[in-house]
Amino acid sequence: MASSSSSTKKAARLAQKGKGQKVRFQGGTLFPMIVALVIVLGLALIVYARQSRPSADASDPQVGDHWHMAYGFNICGEWLQLDGDAEERDATGNFLNTDFARTGIHSHNDGVIHWHPNSRAAVGRRATFDVFLDVYDVELENTKMTWPDSQQAQLTAAFGDKYADGIFENGETTCTVDGEEKEGALQVVVWDNFTDTDSGTTFIAAYDNIRVDQDAMVFSVAFVPDNTDVEMPPWSQDLPTLGAIDSGQQLPDGQLFGGTTVPGEEAPTITAGDNQTDGGDETSDTVAETSDTTPATTPDSAPAEDAETDG
Repeated sequence: MASSSSSTKKAARLAQKGKGQKVRFQGGTLFPMIVALVIVLGLALIVYARQSRPSADASDPQVGDHWHMAYGFNICGEWLQLDGDAEERDATGNFLNTDFARTGIHSHNDGVIHWHPNSRAAVGRRATFDVFLDVYDVELENTKMTWPDSQQAQLTAAFGDKYADGIFENGETTCTVDGEEKEGALQVVVWDNFTDTDSGTTFIAAYDNIRVDQDAMVFSVAFVPDNTDVEMPPWSQDLPTLGAIDSGQQLPDGQLFGGTTVPGEEAPTITAGDNQTDGGDETSDTVAETSDTTPATTPDSAPAEDAETDG
């Protein structure tokens, strides 16, 4: 009993002695301060990132824009365009090309991409070069380009049966240069404007990330031997004239492109539903109605990333 009483008194004295003393971490107060600072900075970065994040599809282009961009395929030194008017309809008036009906992106056998989106499938961050290629079923992989059977006539006219399979693959497909077979390599060169005089921006992979973000751009898809300088398609400098044709405008000298009269394009009005579920990264675009009575307009002109090298 005496021993128990002694232990109790000793504990009481220790408790009394510790009153008013601060609890100290081993190593002093530096470590807790560092932890607190890291937490504060982390929270600040999270708040900043959320506030500065752009809203979904806030960048150009937008539905209602009508841009014109030159494009061309340099295959072993031969310049080609894609064949077919994507606005073709069936007997009931429905568009035959479902990709065009979904996006409104197309060409008219003129070496020009007509970019007037009718849904969110081709605006903002979704406006990429492959949206146009999908309309014509041309596939670009990192090391291979594939043309569909519907474009085979173009290849046959230029090369005979040499590329009958429509496949151009790095290290496999060759080009005939001065009677010698040389391996070709795939690349896409992009200029921000047809008036640019530099060598453009060259992409050698990730072609599905090539942005379409301003009017009057130029795209050269090239399958050529290494060390070949890829330039703009030869018709790029006619882009203003081609755009005028598309809008049904006549040039000051009374002539249209090539000295021919081409009727003005009428852009269909397509009402598309858009069910957005995740802040803009995924959409469901559904075409509801079509009408071909709305004339096309040309808006004022309003910079492409991933696996790129500046030429």
